[in-house]
Amino acid sequence: MKIALINENSQAAKNGIIEAALKKVVEPMGHEVVNYGMYAADDKAQLTYVQCGILAAILLNSGAADYVITGCGTGEGAMLALNSFPGVICGHVEDPVDAYTFAHVNDGNAVAMPFAKGFGWGGELNLEYCFEKLFGFGHGQGYPKERVEPEQRNKKILDGVRAVTFKPLIDCLKSIDPDLLKGAVAGEKFSELFFASCKDAELAAYVKTLL
Repeated sequence: MKIALINENSQAAKNGIIEAALKKVVEPMGHEVVNYGMYAADDKAQLTYVQCGILAAILLNSGAADYVITGCGTGEGAMLALNSFPGVICGHVEDPVDAYTFAHVNDGNAVAMPFAKGFGWGGELNLEYCFEKLFGFGHGQGYPKERVEPEQRNKKILDGVRAVTFKPLIDCLKSIDPDLLKGAVAGEKFSELFFASCKDAELAAYVKTLL
């Protein structure tokens, strides 16, 4: 699995801490971490949590990433931004129980975490424990055991509802302020990382028009 890390501007200074915790946990599992930044608070390309949603949608819908880890101060804004787009099911994860239950009950492809609220002494340990529960025990297996069948059924229902309530991503992107879009893909390593992994030629061609 290719896991993308995205940080918005208010919590960009923690990018290195988050990346280190994520790699420590998931690389031994065979997963790959791709860091799209922001890498530091003073990066030239400044991402808002709304732009994190745009970037996450591009990565997931194009196949450039299989999963996205992002967040903001509380994680709430980033979660709302990511869930505004087709092809993205983002959970709000504060602790390992959130991580485990989201992976198995909701079976999404992105999480938004609070990187300011409650992030103090031992913050990096909580990240490691969350990532262990998020990626170390599979996905979509349900919890608790007696709820597996209805949970899996409800997830399929949700997927069906989202399929008719969301329009294709390119149509969404074409309706958004171009400057907002350009800012979302302005990261210093975006082109290098994205085009090497993108599996959707139409989406790649559209993204090139933004650069």
